[in-house]
Parts: sequence; C-alpha cells; structure tokens
Amino acid sequence: MVLDGDIKAQLNQYLQLMEGDVLIKVSAASDPVSKDMLELMDELVGMTSRITVEKVELARTPSFSVNRVGEDTGVVFAGIPLGHEFTSFVLALLQVSGRAPKVDQSVIDQIKGIKGEYTFESFISLSCHNCPDVVQALNLMSILNSGISHTMIDGAVFKEEAESRDVMAVPSVFLNGEFFGSGRMSIEEILAKIVEAPDASEFDNKEPFDVLIVGGGPAGASAAIYAARKGIRTGIVAERFGGQVMDTVGIENFISVKYTEGPKLAASLEEHVKEYNVDVMKLQRAKRLEKRDYIELELENGAVLKSKTVILSTGARWRNVGVPGEEEFKNKGVAYCPHCDGPLFAGKHVAVIGGGNSGIEAAIDLAGIVSHVTVLEFNSELKADGVLQDRLYSLPNVTVLKNVQTKEFTGTDRLNGVTYIERDTGAEKHVELQGVFVQIGLVPNTDWLGDAVERTRMGEIVVNNHGATSLPGVFAAGDCTNSPYKQIIISMGSGANAALGAFDYLIRN
Repeated sequence: MVLDGDIKAQLNQYLQLMEGDVLIKVSAASDPVSKDMLELMDELVGMTSRITVEKVELARTPSFSVNRVGEDTGVVFAGIPLGHEFTSFVLALLQVSGRAPKVDQSVIDQIKGIKGEYTFESFISLSCHNCPDVVQALNLMSILNSGISHTMIDGAVFKEEAESRDVMAVPSVFLNGEFFGSGRMSIEEILAKIVEAPDASEFDNKEPFDVLIVGGGPAGASAAIYAARKGIRTGIVAERFGGQVMDTVGIENFISVKYTEGPKLAASLEEHVKEYNVDVMKLQRAKRLEKRDYIELELENGAVLKSKTVILSTGARWRNVGVPGEEEFKNKGVAYCPHCDGPLFAGKHVAVIGGGNSGIEAAIDLAGIVSHVTVLEFNSELKADGVLQDRLYSLPNVTVLKNVQTKEFTGTDRLNGVTYIERDTGAEKHVELQGVFVQIGLVPNTDWLGDAVERTRMGEIVVNNHGATSLPGVFAAGDCTNSPYKQIIISMGSGANAALGAFDYLIRN
C-alpha cells in the first residue's frame, strides 16, 4: 500500500470535492517506482468513480498525466508526488476536474491571455518545501491555457537526467528546454518573467496611504491587519508574501500551533490580510525612502507611493560567506537549503559552513543522505546547543573543522572543493567535495535605506519601544530591526506594536 491510513483518509475527503471526471494516463515499467505508481492508481480508482486510469507510453517512465476526459491538460508527474508534493497532486486532480482555483481572477485572466507554446519542466525533490509552490503554479497555468504544459520531475527518480542537465538545486525550472529559473517562485513571479510586469503608471493614481507597510512577512502581515482594523487607509508592498518564513520547514514554537510549515503559515498570513481592506502590491521592491510633505517610497519600477506613516518590515536573508566562487557556483554546488537540495547530493561529499544550531542541524540531516559531511566553523568552538553537538559527534561520517576560515570555493563549471585557512597555524588547506551548504545566519534587508533611518553596524534598523525609527512617522518591525531575538512570534508582536505606534502618531500629528 503506497498511501498510509491517515493520508488515504485525507485523500478520500479531497476526492469528494471533485466536480467532473478525470482520466489519468500512466506510463509504467517493471521498476519499483513504476510498481508503486500503479499501486497508487489502483488505490485511487478504488476510492472514487470519477477517476479512470489508462496505460500509455509517455516521454518519461515512470510518469503519469492528469487529464480531462477527451482533452490532455499537459499536467504530468514524473515520479510519485508524495511528501511535500502530495498537495500538488491533490490540487491537480481537483482543478482538472473543474474545481475553481483559489487565485485572484486577474491572475486567471493573465494566464488565459498568454499566447504561444510554453513547455515547462521542473526538477524537484519530495523533501523540498519550496518546490510545491512552483509545481502548483505551473500545473495551474497548464490547466488554464492549452498552450502551456508542465512536467514535474523527481530528481531522485530521474537522477541521470538531472545530472546531465546540471541540476544542483531544486526547484529548477526549464522552459522549452532552456533553463528558466531556480528557487521558490510564486505564480505572479513566473508570470512576470513571461509577460510584461506592471509599470510605474499603474501606481500613478493611488491616493496617499495612512499607513504603508514595506515587506510581507509575519511582521508586515501583523502590522497590516492591526492598521486595517483601525479603519485607516492601509497598503502593503512586498516582493513576495511570507518573506523568509517561506523558506522555513518545520515550525514547532509558534504558540498554540503544535506544528506547521513555513509555506502553510505564509499562505494563512496572506489569507488573513485579504480579509481586510488592504491594498496589497506584490512583486515590488523598495528603492528609496524620503520624507517630504508625505513620506515617499520609491519602487524599483520607478513608481512613487506616498503615505502619512510607513512601517518597514523587510526582514532578513541568508548571509553569504563572501568569498571567491560563491556567486559563480550558486546552484552549481553552493546551496543554502539542506532540506530542499540535500537529496541531490546523495552519496556525495559535502560541507556545511557554520557551527550554530542551523548549521549543525543541517549537518545532522545531510549525514543521513550523503557519504560524508565536513563542518567548517570559524570560531574555536561550535555555537550549537549541546544536545545537537552530541548527536553530531555520534555520527560516523562527519568531520568537524574548528577555528578555520573559508577562503575560496573552487571548481570549473561546477563546485569541486573548498579552500580554508587554519587560523592558529595560518596553513592553507583544500578539501575536495561536490556541495557546500552555507548556514551562517542572517543579514537584514535594509541596504536600500542608506542614511534615511538610523541603523546599527550590522544594518539593523534602530527602533524604540513603540517601533519608531529615527525618522518621524517611520516605524519598523521584525528581523530587519535591532530586536535581539529573531523569531516569528516576536516579529508578529513587533508588527502589531509598530502599527499601534503608527496609529498613535497619526492621532497626535
């Protein structure tokens, strides 16, 4: 049985929501994955009369396509979409059956209006929490537009093909055979790459806001909800909703929720914000902040938004090592997400840079997949919790190098090693490996602010206990501030605090 009891019960509930019949075409052989795929199909047919299965020969085996009866939709799964892709499979069944997708009508109209032939392929791993967003977006585009098709390819099942196409990070998307992009992409981000993005003129007629929030992570969403509930004109500018939470796998310290995952929490944040009268402007990056009659926020597309108050909640990003080779080999051996990209390095030698909790957790996870893990730590001792260090040192395929400085990532067309310096002796050494996972903390997304507000040496925005910055009317919240602890729940609280501070400022000014 491919599906365990809980998943089967869950799937059974979803199948009740199907609105029309679906034909699944299966291309299978005698390999173990094909056998599991056929078993899955038998289980599906036994659960609903709306699904029929037909054996065919597709471009890849094992694979299957999900179609309307009499019409190919172009939605193909090469591999078995379980793990993080189980939801992608369920949504494909429901949407092909005729159930309406939960996306804005403007997005649906945009997809339907695309002309031409677009053949997408996405390489994924079932442990990747970033991949489903891409898979679901491309599947939906295929379902809504007959000129678009999409094949999800499990890199672990089609390992030779992944290696021949230099896939060293997931998700990696190809369009008409050419590399299109990698990493998490929302449906809006994918559309922006194939159709013209909104230009500055679309923002010309926006009235000044009472509160304008920059950033759509937990702090920004919380600020937007608290501001909108005050009945004041609220806007939110975000490159992507959810911020860095989208890159978080398991969340077990969000009080009252025993366990959730980053993308799920991010979707809930966006859904909650949409319950209120908030002008959400996605796919936009801030470029400049200046106070005149109003506070002016210039976007990278040239548009200028005006507001009486602004809340900065731009979050943080992974810190780069900043050595030669890092940029050149990014997604060619240099990675930042062990959960996503770890399976691509199965049986290989990798390194983890960073001896804090995230680095040691990554090393422990990777040790179960790869042949060997080398941990490089700059300080003379690891910073991770004792329990994690005990677990790390119990593993037979881990080497820990302390008091070393990473000097260079080496390679030709892809990474082949790391050069480091022993800080006590000055000796330079090199270790040959195929992958490096960088886990050395966060850097705030505040470079664009310049001297507009006071920032610390690390670039964090300095705020008082009301969330106010050094510039009157400008507030800040979350991981971009000098808050000593970077936690989702603290970001949410500081977002609410900043919104209340901004409202208080509006009343008094």
